Parts: sequence; structure tokens; C-alpha cells
Amino acid sequence: MLALAVIVATAAVSGCAAPTTTWSAPAARPSAPPAAPDPTPATTPAPPEPDEIAPAGFVALSDVDPTIVQDIRYQTDHNFVGRPIAGYREPLCLLTRAAAERLHRVQLAARSHGYTLKVYDCYRPQRAVDDFVRWGQRPDDQRMKAEFYPNLDKPALFAQGFIAGPTAHSRGSTVDLTLVATPPRVQRPYAPDEALASCVAPGPERFPDNTVEMGTGFDCFDPLAHTMNPRVTGAARQHRLLLTQLMAGAGFRNYAEEWWHYSLMTEPYPDTYFDFPVARAALAHP
Repeated sequence: MLALAVIVATAAVSGCAAPTTTWSAPAARPSAPPAAPDPTPATTPAPPEPDEIAPAGFVALSDVDPTIVQDIRYQTDHNFVGRPIAGYREPLCLLTRAAAERLHRVQLAARSHGYTLKVYDCYRPQRAVDDFVRWGQRPDDQRMKAEFYPNLDKPALFAQGFIAGPTAHSRGSTVDLTLVATPPRVQRPYAPDEALASCVAPGPERFPDNTVEMGTGFDCFDPLAHTMNPRVTGAARQHRLLLTQLMAGAGFRNYAEEWWHYSLMTEPYPDTYFDFPVARAALAHP
């Protein structure tokens, strides 16, 4: 679930002028040869600001399980906003170590069924949520409507709770994901100027994501994305049920209105919402 919050901080700096004095120049002396210039001193990068660094309990998912496919949509143009989202500096899945290790267990189980996990979003900084809020305040910016919310007006995304807050993603133990048959098919890149296909269209008509059939595309703001929607039948329903079963077996709970959204039930930061960026440098624990 997407979320909204705004954090504002202000600061002021003042200074004063130094007093002036008069002095007499000393008698002239023979000039000495100019001294050789000092070598350029090595520069040390300024230490990151406190909100740029993750707690020690966060890891990159690829360091725990490099076999899980990553398709981090909010670092690209292929999302409901249509551009990279604030705070997503790298296409990287960051999670609490507890969530990453549990997801590794899910991956082992999924592979025994002939699938691999693919993550679309993991930890999400508060600055990204704020970016969604700013986007929501621009009613005419609907460039991605045809794919992600074809049957809703943009204001309804907030009124109906598709975008709301705060988001569990900012606590670091929530993940958006799907199943992909192994070996994974190559997925072509999204082209920003390509024609958009509705996320509720039949599978062959949607964007060619290499996921198994799930009944809708990822981040589809439509009741058809509700995990147990009775209109979803056949293979799509079976895939949703299998994903739910695999995730529940490792201690994750599904958010019923989004088939892709799961949170670790024993998350280590249940009341803390972080704002460090999605970047490997954020893991440089002090």
C-alpha cells in the first residue's frame, strides 16, 4: 500500500563581521624565491547525513539470495507515475535482514515448484511516499492512467485507499513480488514512448512481464488485483494461492487488496518509518 507523509525541517545560520585594525608595513627586505606550492591535499568526502544511512539491521537482498530476480519499477519510468521516484537511486532491493532471510526460505520452496521469486519493490523511503503525494496533487498528470488505473479517475486512487499512508514498505520488512517460471524468460525493457496496455487486459495483451499469469499486472489499481477476487480463476488463481501459501510458510502476511504485497509478521521495526535512500551506500553502517 502506498503512503503519504511530509517531513519539513528548517535551520538558520548567523554571523558577525570581524573588527578592523590598522598597522604599519615593515621595512622592505630582499624578496625570497617563491616557495614551492604544497601538494594538493587529499579530499575526504563529507560523512553522510544521518537520514542517509540505514540501521545495521538492513541488507541488500542480493547479498542474502542472489537468485531472486529484481525488477525495481520505481527506479524506472515503468510505474504509475511514469518516471523514477524520489529516493530510488539504484535498482536495488533493500530489506531488514530478518525479511531477507525469510524471503530466501520462500525462494528455496518456490524453486522446488519450478519457480523463482521476482521482487518489484522492497524498502521504500519516506521521500518516495512524499513524491507520490506531490504527484497526487497534480490532477492533470495522468500519463500512465491507461495501464495502471484504466477504470478509475486519479482522485479515486486516494479516496479509495489505493494510495494511502503510512506505508509498511518504509519499515523495511514488506515486499511486492511475484512468481516467474524457471528458467526466467528474458523481459524486454519498457520504452517510455510505447503504447500502454491496460493492467486488467488478458495476459497476452498486457506489458510482456515475465511473471506467471496473476490476473492483472503489478501495481494495478483495480478490484481485480484483490488477491481473492472471485473473477480471477484458472491458472491465475492457482498462482496467487501458491504465492500466498509459500509466503505464509515463511511468516509473511498478504495485503488482501494487492496480490503482490506481503509483510513479515514479526518485523523488527513495526513502528519506525525510515527515509534513507535506496542505494548500496546507505548500507555503510557507521
